[in-house]
Amino acid sequence: MGEGEPRGRTVFSGQLLSVEVRAGRRREIVHHPGSCAAVAMVGGDVLLVRQFRDAVGESLLEIPAGTRDVEGEPTSECAAREVLEETGHRVTEIEPLASVYMSPGFLDERVDLFIAQVEATATGPPEQEIEVLRMPIGDATAAVRDGRIRDAKSAVAILLAGLEPSRSPGPDLDASSGPAAPSSGTL
Repeated sequence: MGEGEPRGRTVFSGQLLSVEVRAGRRREIVHHPGSCAAVAMVGGDVLLVRQFRDAVGESLLEIPAGTRDVEGEPTSECAAREVLEETGHRVTEIEPLASVYMSPGFLDERVDLFIAQVEATATGPPEQEIEVLRMPIGDATAAVRDGRIRDAKSAVAILLAGLEPSRSPGPDLDASSGPAAPSSGTL
């Protein structure tokens, strides 16, 4: 929202989202608390999750991700928590890749993307209704290119991670609150 631009009126407020209508600009804006996602690596392989997505009516192949729904939780911890919940694998190292907006024409959701090394063996089961798949990062990159991976956050993160196949996160697990929101055109 620009300087001095009045907020619109909230026409819907749910448990996660709210929708604001701005008069004069004919805009409907969906407000979302933001998300985190991680390319979970076991050596040179990436862990992917297949789950049914009601909004599109099909199962999608994605990287582990979730909403920033824990007050005060650093983004790196949110991403690590989602990897554990969705795959059963514990994160050992994590570092930021990028921050992206999913559909900024109407949605303010920012997704903080990470690359993480995880333990080779799951310490628990994956979330219900999630299938975990393991594939080489090169095959995951090819799956983005040929349309098998169509989820935007997953495509961006996998392509970024695949730019440097030997990339390994540094020892700083904390990565504090992750990538900063863009400011003055820079991260």
